[in-house]
Amino acid sequence: MIIVNFLIIVISNEHDVAIVGLGPVGCTAALFLAEAGVRVAAVERDREVYQLPRAVNLDGEIIRAFQRIGRAEAVDRLMQKVRANDRGGFANSRREWLFGQDFAAFGSNGWQPLNMFHQPEFETYLRRQALEHPNVVSFVGFEAEAIRSTGRGIELDISEKETGDPGTLFATYVIGCDGASSFVRRSFNIGWQSLGYDCDWLVVDVTVRDGHTLNNDTLQVCDPDRIQTYVCTKDPYRRWEFKFNPGETPEEMLQEDRILSLIDTWTPRGTYDIRRAAVYRFHAATADRWRTGNVFIAGDAAHQTPPFLGQGMNAGMRDAINLGWKLPLVMQGRADDALLDTYEPERGPHAHDLVDWAVNIGKLMDHTAEVELAVREGRTPPEAPAKMQSSGYGQGRAQPPVRGGAVMREQVSDTGATGYLFSQPDVLFKGREHKLDSLLGPGFALVSKEEQIKLTDQSRGILDQLDANLVSLHGMEPVRGRFDRLFRKHSAALVRPDRLVFGHTTDQCSVDELIGTAAVKLALTNHRKQSK
Repeated sequence: MIIVNFLIIVISNEHDVAIVGLGPVGCTAALFLAEAGVRVAAVERDREVYQLPRAVNLDGEIIRAFQRIGRAEAVDRLMQKVRANDRGGFANSRREWLFGQDFAAFGSNGWQPLNMFHQPEFETYLRRQALEHPNVVSFVGFEAEAIRSTGRGIELDISEKETGDPGTLFATYVIGCDGASSFVRRSFNIGWQSLGYDCDWLVVDVTVRDGHTLNNDTLQVCDPDRIQTYVCTKDPYRRWEFKFNPGETPEEMLQEDRILSLIDTWTPRGTYDIRRAAVYRFHAATADRWRTGNVFIAGDAAHQTPPFLGQGMNAGMRDAINLGWKLPLVMQGRADDALLDTYEPERGPHAHDLVDWAVNIGKLMDHTAEVELAVREGRTPPEAPAKMQSSGYGQGRAQPPVRGGAVMREQVSDTGATGYLFSQPDVLFKGREHKLDSLLGPGFALVSKEEQIKLTDQSRGILDQLDANLVSLHGMEPVRGRFDRLFRKHSAALVRPDRLVFGHTTDQCSVDELIGTAAVKLALTNHRKQSK
């Protein structure tokens, strides 16, 4: 472990990437880059991991990403396995189930789709993995003070929090993973695009004891008297979120008697211990720029969302994973800098869609409560717009695809495969069971259902430049899950390191044309033909 706890006036060592902020997103970025051989400097002002919970849900997609760097099993062990009657949905004021979905133990990414976790435990693991990596030099206990773009990269002034000793880091790139009040974002005057949701909520986290009367329903309770959320997080923890009613203040909502009275209808006093009670204003916004020269922002620095969809940290980790394969390609000289221009077109709209979805869940809660109130008062219930109706859990809305950037945009649609995650079943191959990604390898893969993949020399050269594997599904048998739906109509697909489908063959697009288009879209050096 290399931890720098002193500072010379000028730090002469140059780093490939400096990461500001070592929360879950910053640690993920550091790990993925370090595993790719990138020299990382990690700056974090807090010496210890914050010991109270914040995020509580991790998507199976993210566990799958850690599979690439050999840490999926360790991450999975920190997750809550699906319990009896685990489900999430909407309820009325009496907490009677309205609609939603059961939680599953296995999904299309090859892992449990929705995973409750305890953030201090998970974040401690991630930080330890990042700090112990030989390619990471960490400046824990240091504050970022100033940042400058130069002709050869970025200068980052930092100071030791306790002593105030100053110093300067030099890096080719900087990633700001430093939260909603991001120093990096503010330094470049990056503004926000508001999605129109700003509401005060009281958040209460507890540890339950024997005798509690709480079940395993995660509920959006659409009560006209007070909208509230109950989250059955990792055992033995639970969370409530209570929306402020008009005229209420943070001071009165944080009074102990008020908090206890709000929980009284859920479980008796004495069956839980309060770990945290805090007031938050839930925001919905995305940054209007994600890149300025060699500086990027990620996580809460780039997007903020109400928690109803459980996608805040997941979206930030997708940011880190996206940069985690693109920056190495550029620094290794295999792709031009133009590849990095695809970061915002891919991650910005995708995060915007998810924030918008979360906002619509909030609006659906308000609407459902208004319907109940109208029935109670003998009025005609209001109609809900279709977009709002589809936002509820289990109502048909799905994760959006990546619609621009380094994908074949002409193939992207709401019902297609390009821009979506490639399915990962467990497969039987040569007498052994494998998760499919382990057979694809950690980087690009050209996957075909045909036994032989015939390619031109030029195509093979492009795949060699990408260090891509050629994989035939012939001889593999899914034993859990299924092969990607694209193989019902198409013979081959190019899969990116983040497991998004770059594109697939069609009657109009041969495998060689697919690979040639990838060379252009990925801005590969020595392959700069004009895209069709």
